[in-house]
Amino acid sequence: MSPLLSAERRSLDASMERAGFYPTLLADVVHDALDGREPLSHLIHLETHFERTEVHRHITVLVLTEDMLVITHVDDQQLDEAGEQMMAQVSTESVPVTQIRSVVLGYMYAQPQNYKPSDPVREMTLAIAWSGGQRLDMGPAGCSDPQCEADHGYTGTVAQEDIVLRVSAEADGAQAVQNAKAFARALRKVNTDTTAVPRPVEGSDPRQRMPGIGGRFNRAHPQR
Repeated sequence: MSPLLSAERRSLDASMERAGFYPTLLADVVHDALDGREPLSHLIHLETHFERTEVHRHITVLVLTEDMLVITHVDDQQLDEAGEQMMAQVSTESVPVTQIRSVVLGYMYAQPQNYKPSDPVREMTLAIAWSGGQRLDMGPAGCSDPQCEADHGYTGTVAQEDIVLRVSAEADGAQAVQNAKAFARALRKVNTDTTAVPRPVEGSDPRQRMPGIGGRFNRAHPQR
């Protein structure tokens, strides 16, 4: 085991501990999903939202290895009003990096007219697509006449994505945005290096096409 990879593993464990969201359960699930692989980079995103009198939290952990993107998601749910009975729902997905179709990054900067190279990113959105699934956002179409009551049908946008994470310096801290950028760079590098591998000669053994990737990853991935 190289010192770099063992250091990244320790960094992953420390990040899950700092997140404070059922860290023992989370670490056990993430390492089980890694199936012995060494992490190259990771990204942890913890969110909290309120629904009436209830507080819900959920965490997403992305771990990149040489050949896989491992995604772990944990939600908690309050089963009683006092919050003494809790339930955690866990899901994991392992995506071969060869199946990743796109990595899209979106940035937001404040006062762009005064931009300097040292200015920090205020907000970053990371979208990763691999299954070919698409999200359709639709709404009623209109026209420029505010008095018009005609039916103009619907308009919308189609976005190809399997997972989207939004990291804000205001909500998550400036370091969280930098961590997200570093993870995205690592993901793009591994994905680009993998897709740049020459295709096998026609008629060659198909088992040699993707060294290190077993047949258990050839299943279709569920769409979110």
